[in-house]
Amino acid sequence: MPSAPRRIPSPPLTYSIVARDPSSGELGVAVQSHFFGVGSVVSWAEAGVGAVATQSLVEPAFGPRGLELMRDGSSAPAVLQQMIESDEEEAVRQVALVDGGGRVAVHTGMRCIAHAGHALGEQVSAQANMMERDTVPAAMIRAYSESSGQPLSERLLGALEAAEGEGGDIRGRQSAAMVVVAARPTGSPTRDRPVDLRVEDHADPVGEMRRLLGLERAYAHASAGDDLAGAGDLAGALVEYEAAHRAEPDNLELTFWYGLALAGSGREEEAVRVLQRPFQAHPGWVELLKRLPAAGLFPDDPELIGRLAGTRAVSEPAEPPT
Repeated sequence: MPSAPRRIPSPPLTYSIVARDPSSGELGVAVQSHFFGVGSVVSWAEAGVGAVATQSLVEPAFGPRGLELMRDGSSAPAVLQQMIESDEEEAVRQVALVDGGGRVAVHTGMRCIAHAGHALGEQVSAQANMMERDTVPAAMIRAYSESSGQPLSERLLGALEAAEGEGGDIRGRQSAAMVVVAARPTGSPTRDRPVDLRVEDHADPVGEMRRLLGLERAYAHASAGDDLAGAGDLAGALVEYEAAHRAEPDNLELTFWYGLALAGSGREEEAVRVLQRPFQAHPGWVELLKRLPAAGLFPDDPELIGRLAGTRAVSEPAEPPT
């Protein structure tokens, strides 16, 4: 009698894109799937080395192995050939790589679940399986190519949105991820990996990714402000903190630090107005302000702190009894 079909685990059948930005040299990978936590399995990238997307009946080892081989000097096409030739299950694999020189390689196995396929552009590959329509990869490449000049993260996200516009995963949607790495390693983890976002479980993961990407950009301004403030450039820091607040005006964290930057620049009245929102939202912000001088992050001026918080200064003497 015929043998029973081999039972396989639920794989992250999905669509993804890997790319190198010719202008900045940044490398990136973005993915969406009806699969929990897809980013932990599919997307891999390393500054100056390359990016990998491994999916369909996924072989997670292709991610770290692909990066290791490219780090050792092999091109993306050579790495793909080596991995596929040694894989007995290549017919159910889908994997794409881009190396630090912009060379791209992609494989879609003959038994990947339809609709399955891939499309290539300049230093970019889009691949998909189990799609509602076979137009998904071409739509992703088209959206990516037409957004030339924008940041790589925006171009990758635009490609995911284009895939959704074509119907995306036939099962629906659940999770998404994006990683963008620097053209060359800097020794700083945050600079080497400027974008690292995951949406593990959401009704609209690509839409949520867009929200998170906007938040990430705002926090990047705040981080730049921190660096400038630490270097003594208070004017430059204020510009960055203001940009962060303007990008995400409802974010209490960014509002708080913008208010402190205003106060530190002598713009106390503006600072009071800005700080009212976090102070009214939660008393912990007032308490945090009082603790900052001990950490060297705000002037040790109880009267100023009292005015900002709308309370009597700690150092103000009590009125004598009558």
